[in-house]
Amino acid sequence: MDRGEKPKSIQSNVVSTPAGGRGKSGGPSAQKLLKGAIAGGITGGIEICITFPTEYVKTQLQLDEKMGAVKRFHGPIHCVTSTVKDHGVRGLYRGLSVLVYGSIPKSGVRFGAFEYFKSKVINESGILTPGQRLLCGLGAGVCEAIFAVTPMETIKVKFIHDQTSPNPKYRGFFHGVSEIVKTSGIKGTYQGVTATMMKQGSNQAIRFYVMETLKDWYRKRTGKGPKDPVPKLLTGLMGGIAGAASVFGNTPLDVVKTRMQGLEAAKYKNTLDCAVQIFKHEGPRAFYKGTVPRLSRVCLDVAITFMLYDTIQEFFNTFWKTD
Repeated sequence: MDRGEKPKSIQSNVVSTPAGGRGKSGGPSAQKLLKGAIAGGITGGIEICITFPTEYVKTQLQLDEKMGAVKRFHGPIHCVTSTVKDHGVRGLYRGLSVLVYGSIPKSGVRFGAFEYFKSKVINESGILTPGQRLLCGLGAGVCEAIFAVTPMETIKVKFIHDQTSPNPKYRGFFHGVSEIVKTSGIKGTYQGVTATMMKQGSNQAIRFYVMETLKDWYRKRTGKGPKDPVPKLLTGLMGGIAGAASVFGNTPLDVVKTRMQGLEAAKYKNTLDCAVQIFKHEGPRAFYKGTVPRLSRVCLDVAITFMLYDTIQEFFNTFWKTD
């Protein structure tokens, strides 16, 4: 046996792991996915409890169609005051249970998928190229749309829409879900899946691209390394900018998605037909309905989300190493 040559019994147990953490399911990539998913899930549950009223107002304004009938709401403030007058402050939290149940897996899938994709393509210096940032964000958004967002959003929109009906029929989360499934089957919770994939994919592509770009810019300006933390308040500011960019970039898709998931979704043949009908009957401005409440919600949402996520990840890093 030559010096330095390993015995065959040892060689047979050696696992070749390519660069970037690819290897066994328990390797760095899988560990980053799991850690990102847990941190993201905790983040999502906390964040939605803080920001839900703005989501409620945005959805109500998008459902308030203008097709010959008198509009119910004149703007975000009127929507809030009318809701509180008719249903009390609790009315602003109608549908919250759906998002609480859904935000944990949604945020978990989003961050877990992003960390996983990132670990597969990141270079030795620990920096993603602009194209990789977009693709990793896009992949994360599509994953969350398929596995969490579409059923959650469909149920949420139906719950909020049901409250505006003369005789609301959903008595709570589990009763509402059972009624939806009984009436439309499991397929009924996947209304607007195409629009949701387009929305979430573009959402996360824009947000993660902006966040990763701003963090990279900050680290270069301050001489920090790619793994050094960014101050929390600055992370929040960056998150607000990323959220605003995603709102202006894909609100039309969000409006179409909301209509495809409402109680009157059956009148649309498909996602394209929904967009055509909105343009034909309500004009191009209708594609930006709910922009103001969505902007306030998303900027706050994304700022809080990234601040919480980075904080939880730093805590995990004290005892859970994945590199």
